Amino acid sequence: MYVEGSRLAVGIVVPHDMALDRELWRWAPDDVSLLFTRTPYSPLEVTTELVIDLSDPEMIGRTATDLVSAEPLAYAYGCTSGSFINGVAGEHAIVDAITTTTGRPSITTSGALVTAIRELGLRRVAVANPYRLDISIAFERYLDEVGIAVAGSRNLDLRHDIWHVGYPVTRELLLSADSPDADGIVVCCTNLATYDLIAEVEATIGKPVISSNQATVWALLRLVGAPAIGPGQRLLRTPIGAAR
Repeated sequence: MYVEGSRLAVGIVVPHDMALDRELWRWAPDDVSLLFTRTPYSPLEVTTELVIDLSDPEMIGRTATDLVSAEPLAYAYGCTSGSFINGVAGEHAIVDAITTTTGRPSITTSGALVTAIRELGLRRVAVANPYRLDISIAFERYLDEVGIAVAGSRNLDLRHDIWHVGYPVTRELLLSADSPDADGIVVCCTNLATYDLIAEVEATIGKPVISSNQATVWALLRLVGAPAIGPGQRLLRTPIGAAR
């Protein structure tokens, strides 16, 4: 477990097209190393077909073993769509596959988002994402399955190059997704940069904003008792402890 000043590592499996490793590092303390490995390359665009490819528990568990020799204390599957597309059962299967193959505790991005939503006591959330509509709707179904209501949704309908979306576009996406009925905003996709927007938009709308990358690192570090770093971000004000 984490003791400040001791060096430890956690493992993160990400999709082959992940381009925001550096953003995840921004939430990590200096004495925690994030060790990344990637799923096999696929030439598909960001469609339901690709997302289903990225949801294969056996493939994800096998990929996680690439990091075993570096002895991470815990693992995450850092893909939102790939961990929600098959619902709660699919998300649990991914966690089980990683934990079985590595012998370490694990979480997924979608599971981390749910944990974060519950940690902040949100009952109805607005959803913002870069996906096509069918993938966006699949995330809403996943939230419904875990008992979280959706009070509005906005998507960018992108099939590729999501990591190129700039802060101005993402800021407008978040603000347009908000509604009076929403207790907060959930921003999906680990390839959508959000770090510098979260506290700013929270201050503007007076509600929590939870992003995929933020929740992933927060929940992963909680497994080892370490704090995530994000000045002004509401989620990171919660006490450190074992993830629920």
